[in-house]
Amino acid sequence: MQLRKLAVEGAFEFRPQIFTDDRGIFVSPFQETALREALGHGLFPVAQTNHSRSRRGVVRGAHFTLTPPGVAKYVYCARGRALDIVIDIRAGSPTFGRSDSAVLDTEEFRAMYFPVGVAHAFVALEDDTVMSYMLSGEYVKENELAVSVLDPALELPIPRDIEPIMSERDRDAPTLAKMEVEGTLPDYAECLRIERALYTPA
Repeated sequence: MQLRKLAVEGAFEFRPQIFTDDRGIFVSPFQETALREALGHGLFPVAQTNHSRSRRGVVRGAHFTLTPPGVAKYVYCARGRALDIVIDIRAGSPTFGRSDSAVLDTEEFRAMYFPVGVAHAFVALEDDTVMSYMLSGEYVKENELAVSVLDPALELPIPRDIEPIMSERDRDAPTLAKMEVEGTLPDYAECLRIERALYTPA
């Protein structure tokens, strides 16, 4: 398993080894040993798993969870191809306002770890793109917020040949600057405290 530290503090990309033979392939998109190497601890206690299927051009996000309670995520693409994006919206973070991305697909089976408090979005690059998530918290509607992926200040790498297909909620999401003024962004120190509480020391 290869790992890459992303431009957003605390976020990582993982690339597993793929085994192939005449039957097909075998791959492990999540391996706790690799996560411990990156983070110093294993995976959070999984409270919910999510599965989404999207047609080409669908943009979901950028979503985040009100902090507290906050949610950490581990994400991979089980079918198709997606551009996965993480944005640091944690007020006080050393990488505040930065983003990073990776193409997740069924060729390399890369996976992404997102710490508590960051925003997550993806763009489906093919029809029938399936994204699979493990989350540290369950979905509670009133805790789920969004920041605009179309915010020009974020300069997110939405492919120019794609006309984004978005929910009304995501299309109307506020800019990062507006959320900062309104005081609705997660606090970096609080995010770290919540994340530390998720894990048993290694």
